[in-house]
Amino acid sequence: MARFSMTPCTEEAHRLLRLAERDMQTFRILASHPEAALSAICFHAQQCAEKALKAVLTARCSHFPRTHNLEELAKLVGDLGFDLPLPERELRRLNPFAVEFRYDDESIPLISREEAEEIVTTTLAWALQRVAAASASAQEN
Repeated sequence: MARFSMTPCTEEAHRLLRLAERDMQTFRILASHPEAALSAICFHAQQCAEKALKAVLTARCSHFPRTHNLEELAKLVGDLGFDLPLPERELRRLNPFAVEFRYDDESIPLISREEAEEIVTTTLAWALQRVAAASASAQEN
């Protein structure tokens, strides 16, 4: 079987997607446990979405600031001409779980497990498609 070489950008994008898939797996494990804290569950949802967005940016060799802000990353993705998989305001719902709720022992239900799963499942599937397209395009050039 012929192995296609990847550019450094697409190689890093694929690495980010593998990490996003790991966060998705952890999210699903925690989400299925009735006693798991929503903040811990949604932390992994946020991490998955963040890495998925960064993978799309990276696949295009786009530079981005160090940030956990999904809305900011989504705007950068939009600036590249991509349609987002869902409105930025939906992604923004996971932002508090990146930092604030990791160190807070109060649970504030801003989002349900089901809503978080819809956001992260949609975002990861979209990112997988975009990175695959970028990889295919790099192979043609």
